[in-house]
Formats: sequence, C-alpha cells, structure tokens
Amino acid sequence: MNAKRTILITGGAGFIGSHVVRLFVNKYPDYRIINLDKLTYAGNLANLKDIEDKPNYAFVKGDICDYEGVREIIARNRVDGIIHLAAESHVDRSIKDPFLFARTNVLGTLTLLQVAREYWEPVGWEGKRFYHISTDEVYGSLEFDGSLFTEETKYQPHSPYSAAKASSDHFVRAYHDTYGMPTLVTNCSNNYGPYQFPEKLIPLFINNIRHRKPLPVYGKGENVRDWLYVEDHARAIDLIFHEGRVAETYNIGGSNEWRNIDLIRLTIRTTDRLLGRPEGVDEDLITFVTDRKGHDLRYAIDSSKLERELGWRPSLQFEEGIEKTVRWYLDNQEWLDNVTSGDYQKYYEDMYKGRG
Repeated sequence: MNAKRTILITGGAGFIGSHVVRLFVNKYPDYRIINLDKLTYAGNLANLKDIEDKPNYAFVKGDICDYEGVREIIARNRVDGIIHLAAESHVDRSIKDPFLFARTNVLGTLTLLQVAREYWEPVGWEGKRFYHISTDEVYGSLEFDGSLFTEETKYQPHSPYSAAKASSDHFVRAYHDTYGMPTLVTNCSNNYGPYQFPEKLIPLFINNIRHRKPLPVYGKGENVRDWLYVEDHARAIDLIFHEGRVAETYNIGGSNEWRNIDLIRLTIRTTDRLLGRPEGVDEDLITFVTDRKGHDLRYAIDSSKLERELGWRPSLQFEEGIEKTVRWYLDNQEWLDNVTSGDYQKYYEDMYKGRG
C-alpha cells in the first residue's frame, strides 16, 4: 500500500502494545502499521485476531536485540516512526533473572535507537519520531504524604526491572542530546484491562476467584498503586506520538490510587457478583504471603503536564473500569484458559516457525 507513513510498534502482541496496534490500525487506515514482537510468553497474536487481516497491518516475528533483523525491517519498510513498547515487565521475574531484563530492556532499546539513527540521520530527522514507553517504577517509591511523581522527579529504581527501564530511558534521551534524534519518553502508572497476561494482579485474581484458588497478597496489602485503564493509555500514546513536543517527557497516570488490599476486595466483590455468587464470599481466598524484595510502598503520577499541554484525561472511573475488565475476562474464558495453559504459544510457534 502507498502509506502516508509507516509506524513500527514493538511488543505489539503484548498487553498494552496490542491495544496501541489496534487503535492505530483502525484509526489511521492510511498508515502502515508493522507489529514487531518476539512472541515470548506474554506476546499473544490472539490479542489481535480482530485486525490481523486489515490491509494496513503486518506482523513480523523478531527480536529487538537482533541488529540485522531490525535493520532489515526498518530499511525495507521505510519506517519513519517507532513506538517502542517491547519489554520484560514483571518485577518478580526480574528478581529471578536480571540479565534477561538488561538484555531486552536496555540492549533492545539501544539496538532500535542505533538502527533508527543509521537509517534516519543521513536523510534528515524531519518527520521521524522515536517514542519510548516507560514506567513510573523508575522513580522509586513515595511516602503516604500526598506527593506525586512529576517529570522532574529524580530516578531511584529499586528492582532489576525498574533499573533496566531507567537505563533505557537514559539512552533514549542521550540519542536526542547527542545525535538530535526526535525522541519522546512517557512514564505510565499501572495499567489494567482486557488481554493482560494473568501473572499480573487483576487478571490473576479474577482467574483465581473463578477457580476458587488462593489470592496471594504481599505483606499486609498496604502498598498503593495508581491504576489506569489500558485504552486510556493507548489514547494518550496516540496523542503524544502525534502532538507531543520532541525531547519531552510526559507522565501518564489515572489519578486513581488504591491500596492493594482494597483493590483486591473490590475485584472479589465485582467478580463474585458477575459469577452469580454472594458478593464478597470469596474474600476467604485472600492469603497474605512474604513481601516482595525491594517492594516499593506507593506510586502516584502527576499527569497535569499532559492534561495541560495536550488535553488528555482518563475517561473511566475505576469502578467502571474494573466492571468492564472483570466482565471481559469472564466473557473470554477460552482466551484466559489458553493463556494460562500455554496452548497459545504452541499454536503461534507452529504458525510462524521459520518466518522473519
């Protein structure tokens, strides 16, 4: 197709990435959207079943650390924009295998930056954008004092995951400062919604409630997180990619803080009700376990810069978002069962075996 522009979205078969791919494919039929994903355990092409045959969409199975592979994709498709979401993101996994997180999150980002520079710099930076999606965890932890993470908050990562993301953020900014590459960085709060891999709290607990399995809660459940519905995050990414100021950082948050234990109780009540059980009956599944190493106390994002400059705001109240989320997982139990069993990986491994 003769596309107005060609956007490479990395990690587009993952949770947040699939929502971004779907939004761009449906909203911009004159763009060519290329989804580059390695299809690790968290990447699932079933997340994109509804758009896989769209004429402006293409999937490429590949590793962002593969320099020659990334170079071939960018050059062959004349990519002029990159939205980089591919990352290892689960803190518990990073504690067990920090080298994997350094490789993917740091070296993978550096590979994309260097290949993009190699291809873009000789023809000029005009019309090019490298947009890197990061996390609020790079900022460390807040006290229960009403303070918020702003774009000027000092980085203080406490886990191998957040340390790897912090490093990748610095590389992105360095490529702007050193080479003039048009970059953007966003740091986002916890996302929730459809298609999230069920190692993360909300889908894990929905699935465990469904099967009457224990609900493991770290410590006393007093850690606080700011929650954002994933489709609101995708809308923000779209807006920032097109209208954000080059070399800027934008924080994206839900202004929606919940203690873990209160979030869990709300999830239990909602799931019980939608399953036709007495509301709250499954609270007896709550099981307090030894706290995670380096567990940050509280995250909370100040999104006022994004709201002020670009007019973005979250669209959903949390109770409404949780209702939509629980209903989606209960209505898509086949998807959930395939993901928890690992069957989806076997299917797509066979389908894409030997492809670029």
